[in-house]
Amino acid sequence: RAVIRGCVHRAGGREIDARADEFFAVFVRAADALQAAFEIQRGLRARAWPDGVSVKVRAGIHSGRPTLTDTGYVGLAVHTVARLCAAGHGGQILLSAAARDALGRSRPAGVRLRALGSHRFHGLREPLAVVQVEGPDLPARFAPLRTSATSAP
Repeated sequence: RAVIRGCVHRAGGREIDARADEFFAVFVRAADALQAAFEIQRGLRARAWPDGVSVKVRAGIHSGRPTLTDTGYVGLAVHTVARLCAAGHGGQILLSAAARDALGRSRPAGVRLRALGSHRFHGLREPLAVVQVEGPDLPARFAPLRTSATSAP
């Protein structure tokens, strides 16, 4: 968690919740969230883990308007990013179409976005267009996303 926490803070994000194997942070700008995700993936790969273990995390980035309550952030945007993240695989960074649009041209050098099609997620009414982030030091090939159904990109 120290690696993740440090990357989030350096990118200007704010930690909202961390429990079990989940870490939830918010950012003002999608570009900052993407920068944090890149640094998290790189930081985890660069670290020497006991017994030669490889630690991989999946990252999901969505742009929306959650509601802040006394118990934390709630709303459809929170559920959407949780489902998006859960659909991915270790080492993968996924964006919703809303996050891609919010990102615009603000990307680190060498970063490419690859459309993975529209996917149905449990608890969401409409399919969600999903984009995979590809770039330097990131794996590009993963198993299919863990979603209900898919349409071509």
